[in-house]
Amino acid sequence: MIDELSREDLLAENAKRVATLKRKLTYDPIGGMGCVGPRFPVRHPVSGMIVMVPKSMREDEEYSKDMDEASWVKLRHRHDFEFWAATCVRVRHKIKGCMVPLVLNAPQRHLLAQLEQQRTAGEPVRIILLKARQWGGSTLVQMYMAWIQCCRKHQWHSLICANASDISATLRGMFSTLLSEYPREWWQGESDPKLKVYEGSTSIRVIPDRNCRVAIASAWRPDSVRGMDYSMAHLSEVAYWPDSPMVKPEMVVQSVCGCVPTVAETVVVMESTANGVGNYFHNLWLKAKSGEVAFKPVFVAWYENEMYQTEVKNIDYMLSSLTKYEKKLWELGLTLEQILWYHRKRLEMDSDQRMNAEFPTTDIEAFNSLINTVFDTESIEQLRPGCCKPKERGDVGGDESKGPGALKNIRFRPASNGSLLIWERPTQSNLRHKYVVAVDVGGRSDNADWSVIVVIDRLGIDGSPLPRPKVVAQWRGHTYHDLLAWKAAAIAKWYGNALLVVESNTLETEESDAGMILEVLAQNYRDTYVRRSLDTLTQHETTRVGFHTNRSTKALIIDNMLGMVRDAGYVERDEMALNELASYEKKANGAYGARQGCHDDILMTRAIGLYVISTLSKPTITPDDKPVFLPRF
Repeated sequence: MIDELSREDLLAENAKRVATLKRKLTYDPIGGMGCVGPRFPVRHPVSGMIVMVPKSMREDEEYSKDMDEASWVKLRHRHDFEFWAATCVRVRHKIKGCMVPLVLNAPQRHLLAQLEQQRTAGEPVRIILLKARQWGGSTLVQMYMAWIQCCRKHQWHSLICANASDISATLRGMFSTLLSEYPREWWQGESDPKLKVYEGSTSIRVIPDRNCRVAIASAWRPDSVRGMDYSMAHLSEVAYWPDSPMVKPEMVVQSVCGCVPTVAETVVVMESTANGVGNYFHNLWLKAKSGEVAFKPVFVAWYENEMYQTEVKNIDYMLSSLTKYEKKLWELGLTLEQILWYHRKRLEMDSDQRMNAEFPTTDIEAFNSLINTVFDTESIEQLRPGCCKPKERGDVGGDESKGPGALKNIRFRPASNGSLLIWERPTQSNLRHKYVVAVDVGGRSDNADWSVIVVIDRLGIDGSPLPRPKVVAQWRGHTYHDLLAWKAAAIAKWYGNALLVVESNTLETEESDAGMILEVLAQNYRDTYVRRSLDTLTQHETTRVGFHTNRSTKALIIDNMLGMVRDAGYVERDEMALNELASYEKKANGAYGARQGCHDDILMTRAIGLYVISTLSKPTITPDDKPVFLPRF
């Protein structure tokens, strides 16, 4: 810990870190020093200087110690992207405003290393890139694809697809600028390097000497990318692509990937800045991290940018002003100069969340950086180790789908596409309400909110409370409200006559007979939760079936949930629950709810279920027929 080091030890350790960082940042793309991939020293045929070139160049059959300079340079261009970028590519400097050679910064070299690792292994290049701030990620992707088309492949067509056509056109404009600035003596073709209109098309250009087409498309028109012959695709800002019943990101991605063959040197890079959690880009990122998809995840932290350092002139004052988070950066191995830069930049921001969004240290911060979120990132991440794939999947039901028959001969039916996920089956126990089943009522159409049923285990075999209640099963889907209620009762009965807690708001406002669903259910399933309330006019106490979420009760369950998440007070199984926690926010009017475009159905089942558990008395072994009451609201 930084607080436990003496001033002398701290400075000595920092000096080591600064020296290590300086060595890592030593970079010369012309001499080949600090470049990616395995390299070997060779002597330049004209100057006689020793330079480090890629292993593949030295092994190329065209390589010779007696090559003329033009042949040597062109051969190196084919094998060495960094050398090609520094000698053939010019980009506009963001501060100076003039055109300068593309000498890669540290974040760009990080990304390039991942691209080259796949390409040089003879694998299809598949990358999902999480961007933060402008360090040139999109530029690197576009230039990498241009390098393959200009130096390595003929008839190797590419696609650029973004949220809007003008963004795609801007990215293609990088290619136009590249060719207009390209040194004619190094161009590997007969005519001048330039993009030309392809057969009158407004969206496709071609490089005549290479016979490589460059097309642009919009994510709003998924059909526009179908049936084309691509070898490479750059999918930009995917987290912001339209997501509606008619147009979804996965539709475009599937169409593109279906057109790109899975052979060596094909490229698909999907990149975006984060746009919260639970969307297509975030879900694919999580799958990439767990190895479930072909895309390799690449994230560049703010401290990888060599520009983000500030000279420390008063170390005592600096140390006295560091926050707890900034002290953790030391434990991550950062230098005092990097931490001071972060400290000063944080003072320019209006919140930690804003800083996390602009300069994330981890991919988790990047995604979970919404400004008004209720649950903090670190607390949410404490629950992630418990998340895992369910052991079984299927459905639970009785002889009928509704009515008393739904509670007879209840059994589990395995199904690979079943809506019920089971992490732990019910254990044999004579304890009443060992399990609590909480239900959040959604809609029946595919576009409606989800209905969710969660089963939470709260007691050990001996009847003592578990150290942490744990999620053991979950049903999620769309169905009619009456069928949902009986489905929940069947699951509750299968789990040892669990206490069934149904959120009643939707059902109590039904204009049809559905408003009586819970009353009928309680007559057939005695372990249905019943609440007490006081009639303000008559002062008589009344009872109603179900848990009613109102301004008062919602504050109670969310406050309890805050503590459970903060203290890792329960075991979560479903990563979608973490997504909902991360996108749950406090609105401008003070109300709680899911961020627009996100859901809170899973979260609410946890909030209701865990709150009810916190109010239950010591379990009984001998069942009785009395309804279960909770404190008056």
